Amino acid sequence: MSETSCFHCGLPVPSGSRHSVRIDGTERPMCCPGCEAVAGAIVAGGLDNFYRFRDTPNQRPEGDDSRDQRWEAFDLPELQHQFVRDWDGNGGSQLRMASLLVGGITCAACVWLIEKHLGALEGVERVSVNASTQRAQIVFDPESVRPSQLFAELARVGYRPAAATAANSEELIQRERRAALRRLGVAGLGTMQVMMFAIALYFGEATGIDAELERYFRWVSLLVATPVVLFAARPFFTAAWRSIRGRHLSMDVPVSLAIGLAYVSSFYATVFETGEVYFESISMFTFFLLLGRTVEMRARHRAGLASGGLAQLLPLTATRLEGSEVRPVPVAALSTGDRILLRPGDTVPADGEVVEGSSGVDESLLSGESALQQKTIGSRVYAGSVNGDSTLEVRVTAAGQATRLSAIERLVERAQLEKPQQVALADRIAGWFVAVVLLFAGAAFAFWWQVAPERAFWIALSVLVVTCPCALSLATPAALAAATLRLQQLGLLVAGGHLLETLPRLTRVVFDKTGTLTRGEPRILRIEVLREDWHEQAVRDVAAALESRSNHPLARAFRPWFNNCQARQLVIHTGRGIEGQVGGVGYRLGRPDFAVATPPAQPLGEGQWLLLADVCGAVAWIGLGDQLRASAADAVARLRESGLALEMLSGDQSAEVARLAQLAGVDEYRAGVSPEEKLERLQALQARGERVLMVGDGLNDVPVLSGADASVAMLSAADLAQSRADAILLNGDLEVLPDALELARKSRRIIRQNLAWALGYNALALPLAVCGLVPPWVAALGMSASSLIVVLNALRLSRWASQRPSFVGTTPLAAQTAR
Repeated sequence: MSETSCFHCGLPVPSGSRHSVRIDGTERPMCCPGCEAVAGAIVAGGLDNFYRFRDTPNQRPEGDDSRDQRWEAFDLPELQHQFVRDWDGNGGSQLRMASLLVGGITCAACVWLIEKHLGALEGVERVSVNASTQRAQIVFDPESVRPSQLFAELARVGYRPAAATAANSEELIQRERRAALRRLGVAGLGTMQVMMFAIALYFGEATGIDAELERYFRWVSLLVATPVVLFAARPFFTAAWRSIRGRHLSMDVPVSLAIGLAYVSSFYATVFETGEVYFESISMFTFFLLLGRTVEMRARHRAGLASGGLAQLLPLTATRLEGSEVRPVPVAALSTGDRILLRPGDTVPADGEVVEGSSGVDESLLSGESALQQKTIGSRVYAGSVNGDSTLEVRVTAAGQATRLSAIERLVERAQLEKPQQVALADRIAGWFVAVVLLFAGAAFAFWWQVAPERAFWIALSVLVVTCPCALSLATPAALAAATLRLQQLGLLVAGGHLLETLPRLTRVVFDKTGTLTRGEPRILRIEVLREDWHEQAVRDVAAALESRSNHPLARAFRPWFNNCQARQLVIHTGRGIEGQVGGVGYRLGRPDFAVATPPAQPLGEGQWLLLADVCGAVAWIGLGDQLRASAADAVARLRESGLALEMLSGDQSAEVARLAQLAGVDEYRAGVSPEEKLERLQALQARGERVLMVGDGLNDVPVLSGADASVAMLSAADLAQSRADAILLNGDLEVLPDALELARKSRRIIRQNLAWALGYNALALPLAVCGLVPPWVAALGMSASSLIVVLNALRLSRWASQRPSFVGTTPLAAQTAR
């Protein structure tokens, strides 16, 4: 592209044009204001890598109105893949979900306003805003509304939208911190200066002061306090006006009324030389309020951003092998079947299978397990993990939104779309509480106007300030955010917003067996051939061909022989088995009653027995064995000691179910249970008043995972099972389940403490303020302290540590097996 061509659209740049945008440290020429606006939006959105990877120039925007076109860049498909993805929450619909960062959120009312405003747009199906991460998840119909309209509407109501990328998240944090420190600094300096003049005025009233000197001190106080009100306190006025326009009362309304009315009355007293001035109270109030919100903001950044943007941890480029050439390409260009090279220290850009090399891989991002996992030919590697000590050649099996990392991020976003009932209730209470506060302030003003008119105004201001429901709105979401973050650090990824509310109310835990209580790594123990024209190797090859495309944990037992034969027309019968054709002959493998109408006698011995049959009848028995997870016995013992009933439901019919149940310490178990029967059992338990946690990993567990009061799927579970679960166990450590139960119970106690404190504080402070015993600056200090106490109390959950007992309540056999 020549220097006289527009960097955005490629058209000639008119002579004398001054339109340009700084991209990659260089001023790039633009042909018109439209291209300048679109390119500027791309750079401002942190998406300037788009220009590095595009293949052709972009179309020139129509018209030159940069104000209308500044968001149009986000309609480009090349940009949308970074923050827009298909939404799988509504079956086969064509809905999409945009993840946006929204700067300027200050309280629960901002969340309410954004959700209401965007939710009213045609084509927007669902909106959820997380105040802790300042992220908005918007489910929309691309046929009815464009992403650029979502950006424009957010800007129209006073917020700063941006695509939810890692760079933008960090930039938002830094921008918020700089702005908060500037405002806090102005308020602090203003408070110190005004207090010096206020002391002179106080002593002057007591000992006598010259009228000219008093007038001078008042005017200087006005000049110093004005930047505090107009600059430092500006966020309160902006948020209050925003909520009033949205016909909603937020906590910023009484705060803004207090600051604004106090300033106006003091301004009037200064200009007309009548009445009292309270510039020091205004400045001190603003300073204490900003101090509290700054500390709260830093706590929010710490608790919220640790779990956001998992997919943004992927590299921008990957090294693709093209014949004998090695070529760097954008990660977005990778597709299934590509071969990529992973050097030591490289982050894996896509899911794949190792085809050459051996190396240790750090998968702590996905599983929480810090030890390197050894990968050899045939091993799976996952996007987001980091290659260790040797070079690997990997064949891509899933890229982009199809990777396991992206699936986990979608589960997190699904959790953010779901607002817990406790949070919604607190938001509603806070809205009504503001209305009550305004009524009390008006009543207090009317009363004191009759008793002591000179005090009426300031007492009303104190009532407005001291009862601001900041702590009430923060009580629940701060605790849930801290607990959710701690659970993720322990290895449990919360995907359902109601999980922490449900766990303390559980009465029973139901486990699946294979892949849940067991390691899900079965091996072939024994083969009993039933026909003379067959041998063990042929049985293994045919069975492996049938299982080669199955996600069931039992299929892993046949992995070494997957490529010996090829199967066609495979059909999976959930909970029963699999059928298909190998070498033109139809076969069935699975439960004996599925394989043949009249199965032969099952061999004696431990293990789970599958029957292989063809059109002529039974071919062979295949005995599989599995191992109990090391943490299963301890987890079961701790759950039992927590007062929960325990049960195991398995689709297997063998004696293996009884053996493993005994080893795990589960007294109540059922074998040979179909998916329908599992669901019937669950519904029967719920009908008699029990609240059930289901833990599973297979396709046959999907109905019960969906129907349970709470559900947990293993990381190795089928994609559909993960999408229906409320949480994903990332590291396979079942002891995280009793940890989660203890943490949820502690979270409930913290929430109750926070709500009790917030309501108790207001109940105590309101009468004192009405009685005139709380000056405005003390009211500001008390309100800020109340909010800080709530946030700091909630942050205790982020440092919660499990006190795991050793072999509590387990039998010697169970303890021996667990270790």
